[in-house]
Amino acid sequence: MAESKMPHYGGQALIEGVLMRGRRYLVAAFRKPDGTIATEEEKLTGIYKTSLAKIPFLRGLIILWDSLSLGMKYITISANHQAENEEEKIKGGGLAVTLLISISLAVGLFFILPAFLAELVSGLLGTTAFGANIVEGLVRLGILVGYIWVIGRSAEIARVFSYHGAEHKTINAYEDGVEITIDNVMKYPLAHPRCGTAFLLTLVVLSILIFSLLGPMTLWMKILSRVALIPFLAMLSYEVIRWMGDHLENPLVKIMVAPNLGLQKLTTRQPDREMVEVAITSFKQLLKLESLEQKVEK
Repeated sequence: MAESKMPHYGGQALIEGVLMRGRRYLVAAFRKPDGTIATEEEKLTGIYKTSLAKIPFLRGLIILWDSLSLGMKYITISANHQAENEEEKIKGGGLAVTLLISISLAVGLFFILPAFLAELVSGLLGTTAFGANIVEGLVRLGILVGYIWVIGRSAEIARVFSYHGAEHKTINAYEDGVEITIDNVMKYPLAHPRCGTAFLLTLVVLSILIFSLLGPMTLWMKILSRVALIPFLAMLSYEVIRWMGDHLENPLVKIMVAPNLGLQKLTTRQPDREMVEVAITSFKQLLKLESLEQKVEK
């Protein structure tokens, strides 16, 4: 299939809400405790308006920063919408600390810990440097799948995963060209090839390939190389996901995408109609803002 000309809309599940992101805007919708739906919108400015955001590979870093900073920001906003009083709300300083802690924990859990464990296992088994890197990659993959499975057992996270499903269903319906209604959206699948879950799995698989090419290293050099290569892996993973999303009719690509779609069974749940309504509210407002911006630019 030729490269898709349809805009690559994406999103993210929030606490009782959904964020939808376009080329120029993002819109978040939340189900408030009183049952009403609130929305917040933001125009993407700064680095998003520069040519850097269009450069292959480099744009992957922008998407990564987008996922970390804007994602955490709107998760915080969604949590504050559920707060019963002002004292329970998370303030700006708390957001910065939470983001820093989250990044540190992610790097430690998915990159540093596998290196330590692989070094231990390899020492016991007496494997080569190449074998140690393969063991490390398999440990990293196991930690990723196990982590997702464990957090999904929480009732609160399960609801977030249901909103994740509502986000995917809405985008799937839009990309299929049907009218965006609750009844139509409910019919669509939970999985989507450009999901952040697919990004994570692709990053882990690519890390196995890239790290396996590195020669023997001391443990500390190995850890340093893993952390240093995270930006490169992020850029490469984004381009792979983007390419696969534009060539889904290719039989080989379908095989490559299958594990990504399969892992999403752990990160999505069937949403109810109220959750889908929230996703649709966010997406329709995004389409409206993007359309108005296009008219202004013309």
